[in-house]
Amino acid sequence: MAESRTLPTGFGELEVLAVGMVLLVEALTGLSLNSLTILSFCKNPELRTPSHLLVLSLAFADSGISLNALIAATSSLLRISHRRWPYGSDGCQAHGFQGFAAALASISNSAAIAWGSYHHYCTHRRLAWDTAISLVLFVWLSSAFWAALPLLGWGHYDYEPLGTCCTLDYSRNFTSFLFTMAFFNFLLPLFITLISYWLMEQKLGKTGHPQVNTTLPVRTLLLGWGPYALLYLYAAITDVTLISPKLQMVPALIAKMVPTINAVNYALGSDMVHRGIWQCLSSKRSERD
Repeated sequence: MAESRTLPTGFGELEVLAVGMVLLVEALTGLSLNSLTILSFCKNPELRTPSHLLVLSLAFADSGISLNALIAATSSLLRISHRRWPYGSDGCQAHGFQGFAAALASISNSAAIAWGSYHHYCTHRRLAWDTAISLVLFVWLSSAFWAALPLLGWGHYDYEPLGTCCTLDYSRNFTSFLFTMAFFNFLLPLFITLISYWLMEQKLGKTGHPQVNTTLPVRTLLLGWGPYALLYLYAAITDVTLISPKLQMVPALIAKMVPTINAVNYALGSDMVHRGIWQCLSSKRSERD
């Protein structure tokens, strides 16, 4: 894991600055919206339900992704002057683990919310607290497990092509790990999300129930995390250096947009969460007055 004191191959100072600014905007937007979502759960008792617990868990996961992006944005801006990753080798490993765990938790939480929606609309029963808590614990424990494997020798964390953030190293020969990771942490959650929303649409269509937007969550998973999954699968099959460094950075920039999209879709799209956010903002104004 070399810490080069020159700009990475294929990137100029202006491009490094541009990537840093994009990451900064994505990070601050995602952190702001998801922080408001988390605060709304604290202020509005109506949101303290098992179903909303899954949304709260997603907000925490997406906040982790945005925090990871904020560190990457800071290192991008520092790289222009210092010409190296500013946090050292151990910092790279910690950054890679934190970002990977948060990303996996975000994907799995989206699948859990899809299943929860199916359970609510198709069985006409509320999600039980013990089921919701078990789902959340499983999501975070499994995400931590998969993210810890590269630290234990199966897989490896290293710098992304720009050298401003650390992630799973797909340039090495970890074929079995990349295939296994892509199947269990992307394809399987995507299948659960697809089948849950498809069954829900079939059920609602027969009962004449008002239609629920089921396409945006699926598109977010597919378009937000699909490029990363394709990159990992491509790296498992052939030489990933055939892809230009700039193109390899595209999946990372796309994925960092997911927290903002999720906040708009799952939280800001709910009238109940709107009321919670308004209560948070109103109470802060009252305290200042």
